[in-house]
Amino acid sequence: MDEEENPRGGARGEAGNSTPDDGGADADADAGTDTDDTPSNDASGGDGSADSSAVEDDVSPEDIDIQASIGPDADAPDASDEDLDQHKDPDVGLDKVVLNDDEGSKGLFDDLLAGEPIFENKEVLRPSYTPHELPHRTDQINQMATILVSALRGETPSNILIYGKTGTGKTASAKFVSQELESTSQKYDVPCEVEYINCEVTDTQYRVLAQLANKFIEKNVERIEAEQERLDEMRTRATEDPNALEETPYDSIAEIDERAAELDDDADEMETVPMTGWPTDRVYTTFFDAVDYKERVVVIMLDEIDKLVEKSGDDTLYNLSRMNSELDNSRISIMGISNDLKFTDFLDPRVKSSLGEEEIVFPPYDANQLRDILQHRADVAFKPGALTDDVIPLCAAFAAQEHGDARRALDLLRTAGELAERGQADTVEEAHVRQAQDKIELDRVVEVVRTLPTQSKIVLFAIILLEKNGVRNINTGEVFNIYKRLCEEIDADVLTQRRVTDLISELDMLGIVNAVVVSKGRYGRTKEISLSVPIDETEAVLLTDSRLGDIESAQPFVQARFDN
Repeated sequence: MDEEENPRGGARGEAGNSTPDDGGADADADAGTDTDDTPSNDASGGDGSADSSAVEDDVSPEDIDIQASIGPDADAPDASDEDLDQHKDPDVGLDKVVLNDDEGSKGLFDDLLAGEPIFENKEVLRPSYTPHELPHRTDQINQMATILVSALRGETPSNILIYGKTGTGKTASAKFVSQELESTSQKYDVPCEVEYINCEVTDTQYRVLAQLANKFIEKNVERIEAEQERLDEMRTRATEDPNALEETPYDSIAEIDERAAELDDDADEMETVPMTGWPTDRVYTTFFDAVDYKERVVVIMLDEIDKLVEKSGDDTLYNLSRMNSELDNSRISIMGISNDLKFTDFLDPRVKSSLGEEEIVFPPYDANQLRDILQHRADVAFKPGALTDDVIPLCAAFAAQEHGDARRALDLLRTAGELAERGQADTVEEAHVRQAQDKIELDRVVEVVRTLPTQSKIVLFAIILLEKNGVRNINTGEVFNIYKRLCEEIDADVLTQRRVTDLISELDMLGIVNAVVVSKGRYGRTKEISLSVPIDETEAVLLTDSRLGDIESAQPFVQARFDN
C-alpha cells in the first residue's frame, strides 16, 4: 500500500497501527517498515521468529489493533467485547480502544427525563387546536351553521363577517363549523370545500390568489389522477370482456381513450403559481380556472382579514366577491374574521355591501366562562391530579382582566405546566401560575418592542437612557433633545417634536410607557413620561436592531437634556 507519513516523522506501513503514546509499540512498528524485505518483529516482543505472514494468518486485524493499543503489558486487564468501543481518533487517524467502564453516566437529557411528566396531551392547550366542543359559543356556532347549510343544498351561502376581540373563540368556532360542513358534505356526497388562509401571513392580493390557486390545482390533479385510474380499469375490463362496457358511461374503448387524452391535456395545463414573478391578472385567471374546473361550493375563510385590507387595500375582496357572476361550475362564499370592528369603514361601499351580508359578533368571555373552558381542556391536557384547586380559577382571573382572552388563559395554563415540569414538581401550583404570568408579560413586551417602527424605537431608547441616568419626571422636551442626537448618530430622519409626542402617545397605548399630562401653570402643559416595562430587557431588545446596535456609547447623549 502507499506509505503514509507518521505523525511522529517516520513512514508508517500496514503494521504501524499503534498509538503515538506507546513507545514500545512504535518502535516495533517502525522496525518492521524500513524495507519490504525485512521481517517485522513479533508483536509481543519475542525473538522475531514469526514473520509478518504468520501474524496475518493467525491474528485478525482487530486483534492487532487491540493488542497494539493496549501495548505489550502482560498485566493489562482483560476486556470483553461488550466493554470495548472501537473508534477512530480524527486528529491522528489511528484506531483506539476505549473501555466503557462508566455505563451509569447520565447524558444531558437524562435528568430532565427522570421526572414524571405532568402533561397528557399538551397540544390541547395550543391556539392551533380545534376542540370537539366549544363551551359558551353554541349560539354563534348555530348562527354560522344556519347560514352555511345552503352550501349542502348546492346553493351559494351568504358572505359572513365575524368580529370579536382576540381570544374570544372566533377562529376555533369557524374551524369547527368548517370541519362539520366538510364531513357532512362527504356523507351526502355534495361537493363542498373550505379553504383557510391566515391574512397576517398571506397579506397581499398576489399571495392570497396564488395560495388559493395552488390549493385548487392540487385538488384538481388528484381528481384527474383518480379518474385516470378508473378509466384504466374500465379499459382493461372492456378489452377482456366487451360486455363490460355496458357497466360504464362509455360506448366504446375509443371513447375511454378520448376521455383519458382530455384528462392528460387538463393535467398539463395545471401549472402551479410561483410565490412571485407573475402579473396579478395571470394569477387571478389561473385561480379562476382552477376553482371553476368542476362543480363545487367553496367557502374561503380569511382569518385576520383586516390585515389584508390594511396591507393591500380591498382589491382582493372586490375580486372574490364578484367572482360568482362569472363562474360557470363553482360558487364562492367568503367568511372574514377580524379583531377590528371598524375595518369595513375603509372598504369600497360596493365591497362592504356584498361582504357584510351576515355579521356575527363574539363577546369576550367572563371569568366563569374561562374557568369552564380551561377545565374542559385541562381534563384532556394534564394527567389526573396534576393541578391544585386554585390553578384554573387564577388563570381565569388573570385572563378575564385581559378582556376575556381565552387564548391568554390557555397560554397561561400551559406555561405554568411547563414551568412545573421543568422544576420536576409533582403538581402545578399557584406559584407556577404567577411565574407564568410574569414570563408571558415579558415575552409580550419583547415581541411588541421588537416589532416597533425604527422611529418609535429611537424615541423609546431616548426614554430608557434618561431613566437609566436617574432622571425622574421625564418631559417631552428632554426626550426630544436626546432623540435628535440619536437620529444624527445613526443618520436617521429627525421628526418634529409634535410627531415625537404622537409616538410617545402610541407607546403609552401599547403599555410600554406611562405618559401623564401635567399642568405647569403659566408655563403650559407637558407630558411626564416613565417606563412601564423592565428597563434592561427592553434595552437589550432595542439593541438587537442593527441601527441602534451601532451606537457604541450612548452616554454622551444624556448631556443633551441640559441643552436649551
